Amino acid sequence: MIQTDIIIIGAGPVGLFTVFEAGLLKLRCHLIDSLPQSGGQCSEIYPKKPIYDIPGFPEILAGELVDNLMKQAAPFKPGFTLGEAAYSIDKNTEGKFIVTTVKGTKHEAPIVIIAGGLGVFEPRKPPIANIGDFEDKGVEYIIKDPEFYTGKTCVIAGGGDSALDWSIFLAENKIAKEVVLVHRNSSFRGHLDSVQKVINMSDEGKIKLITEAEVTGLSGNGKLNTVHITHQTNGELTYQTDHFIPLFGLKPSLGPIANWGLEIEKNAIKVNTLDYSTNVPGIYAVGDVNTYENKLKLILCGFHEGTLAVQSAFARIYPEKKNVLKYTTVNGVQGF
Repeated sequence: MIQTDIIIIGAGPVGLFTVFEAGLLKLRCHLIDSLPQSGGQCSEIYPKKPIYDIPGFPEILAGELVDNLMKQAAPFKPGFTLGEAAYSIDKNTEGKFIVTTVKGTKHEAPIVIIAGGLGVFEPRKPPIANIGDFEDKGVEYIIKDPEFYTGKTCVIAGGGDSALDWSIFLAENKIAKEVVLVHRNSSFRGHLDSVQKVINMSDEGKIKLITEAEVTGLSGNGKLNTVHITHQTNGELTYQTDHFIPLFGLKPSLGPIANWGLEIEKNAIKVNTLDYSTNVPGIYAVGDVNTYENKLKLILCGFHEGTLAVQSAFARIYPEKKNVLKYTTVNGVQGF
């Protein structure tokens, strides 16, 4: 049995920063994550993707952000159970929570903070009959390492931020030999700046932009070499390519957490914005996994939520103690 002050379910950026905030209050944390490494989606899906909305960092790669958060949490010696999804939660006779993983590892703590991001997720796949034949043979649903596409022709499909951002990144940094962006509409769902940049790069010949079209077929001899595109005006088109990357987002699911008696709304956990507590006393939810009025799914918002959650957790664990806010600028980390 692993015993700690706070069990954090989810070792992504928000979970890691929550360790730091808890450490300032001398609260010990242990993190559980289904992935084999810490960092969540930032490590698993887009470690080399730049992030632009972290305060103090005009631009930082997702993987670098995780590395920095790990260094920030390190002085407080958090524990990790990785590669094991949290499966069940119970209470013992002392009123503490027992969280058991799919592999049977048990954890005990008076507080549980769920920082599970999108939860269990899988990519949304386009309805192409033989797409499974080319998975890992030219078809990828996420871009982990952009250098993998060096000198290659890449056909990207999608109209959201991910499709726009990766098209720009691969073309602007001259990684891919050629980037083709296919979208079924003439308008995009992504940020206006990104949309305009793609249009400008298309006009400059840096990206081949095909709108009002869909990739409807794939072919190749053991490995992808051709995509078949259905255009609303021009009919059937074929394009030679090394890679087809449909970026249609992820289908999230809370997984076993949905069965823990928590109040759920639209596949997210409802919380009280006073301290991001759930309807179960002692259980909190922070980051993308929670929902409330005017919720914004941003990492920086998750940082704020984790900070308030651990303040409330301290009061639950030590109701007789008064927590006096200290500033790291004065005390430093070692002063806590």
